[in-house]
Amino acid sequence: MINPSFPHRPIKRIAAIDLGTNSFHALIVDIYPDGGFYTVDKLKEMVLLAEKGLGDDLSDAAMERGISALKKIKVLADSYEAETILAYATSAIREAGNGGEFIQRAIDEVGVKINAIPGRIEAELIGLAVQHGIQMPEAPSMIMDIGGGSVEFIVADQEKFYHLSSKKIGVARMTAQFIDHDPIKPDEIEKLKNHFEKSLTDVAEAFALHRSKTLIGSSGTMENIAMMIAHRHNNTPNLTVNEMEFSAKQFFEFYDEVIGLNRKKRAQLKGLDEKRVDLLPAGLVLVHFILKKFGIKRVKISSQALREGIVLRYIKKELSEGVKVHLEENPRRRSVLELVHKCDWHEDHSQHVAKLALKIFDELRQDLELVDSDRELLEYAALMHDIGYHISHRKHHKHALYIINNADLMGFKEEEIDVMANVARYHRRSTPKNRHLHFKKLDKSVREKVKKLSGILRVADGLDRSHYQNVRDFEFERANGAIELKLITESDPNLEIWGAMRKKALFEEVTGRKLRITESG
Repeated sequence: MINPSFPHRPIKRIAAIDLGTNSFHALIVDIYPDGGFYTVDKLKEMVLLAEKGLGDDLSDAAMERGISALKKIKVLADSYEAETILAYATSAIREAGNGGEFIQRAIDEVGVKINAIPGRIEAELIGLAVQHGIQMPEAPSMIMDIGGGSVEFIVADQEKFYHLSSKKIGVARMTAQFIDHDPIKPDEIEKLKNHFEKSLTDVAEAFALHRSKTLIGSSGTMENIAMMIAHRHNNTPNLTVNEMEFSAKQFFEFYDEVIGLNRKKRAQLKGLDEKRVDLLPAGLVLVHFILKKFGIKRVKISSQALREGIVLRYIKKELSEGVKVHLEENPRRRSVLELVHKCDWHEDHSQHVAKLALKIFDELRQDLELVDSDRELLEYAALMHDIGYHISHRKHHKHALYIINNADLMGFKEEEIDVMANVARYHRRSTPKNRHLHFKKLDKSVREKVKKLSGILRVADGLDRSHYQNVRDFEFERANGAIELKLITESDPNLEIWGAMRKKALFEEVTGRKLRITESG
């Protein structure tokens, strides 16, 4: 139901999903012309993906819990007729060896496309949400979002970010790694604190430059701690924990009472989610460490976190003033840029895929007997390869072929347009086959060129499977009849390796070499 206090009508309804390690959170929101949004409904499903530990394969049971939760969320989104579903996955899915399989199942079984984001992007989105959701102190403050797999740290004021980082010290990870006893033992607490000390050196340096007496906490662990302290002082909120505050003194008193409790007694604490009972000790030790380490006096809670950040990022991109096409570009490039901007371009992803594809091209140019004009066509095909999303996600590769062939691109010969259209079409799913009419009609030499360029593009596209440019660069090596790409990445490369290796067959066919992809160093 649309909030009647808004005097104008919403322009779009979207669903935003945060696929965390412990829980999946979904928001259904209406977006308004002034950039504001109103939450229509929300849903939280506890999934506990990391029952086997972070970095291991997701168990069959965890997979089923995740897919089941997504199906419920999809039903909710469909019931509200959400036009767009934005799903972002964090540590558990990104690091799992079979995280790519989960993402593919989400597409095939639920119809939801998941973006697996690196920690830096997660921190940025959380920062946006907190800036939007609470009254920020005038001076820069530290924001801490405690998740199951990671903890995000942001130093920010209302306008700027001074530090963004994501640390692999989430409560599910720390519990699995350091806590073997119930209740937690003193030596386990010390090991946790020593690990935090080593992990947070850059956060400490950033905080030293922007000291603050206030910590802003977001997400379930911090909200639960706030609720338990509120219950302890008989001042629980009626509607929301947003802007709730407690002092460091109140926390330390609570900590001293609770840290020695066993599971059965923790389960009786008012304000604690029953599925967080096992994870509470690690969360308490972390908050205790942060408050002591940085001399923080007060904690404020933001109920807005990653899911609201997803919405805000979407609004900023969708409601921008539009993209200016550089008129000084040559007609061919300008024509391509005009087309992609009309088609809701996935700019960051497409530019990055083009960069990776061109690097591979430059390494293979002589081997594949390719020339400069082929390089240009590969770049443009890479820039346009996802424009079929403008029509629909399903068969978007085929839609790309149709759009490119019918777009009246300026400065190109028909054969060149055919090459770009077919290369974009074959960036996913089927490889070129003579039974495909658009491919079959090409001259033999052009068909060979399409296969070579498509083989390169498929691997490059797989290397940005997350759409968040995790692969910063790679080393290209030939050895023993094989080609090896050694990836230089921002965070765990499992998803990118999976994405590229599942699309390597055409690359191996045109190069005559096996492809291996590993993490550099």
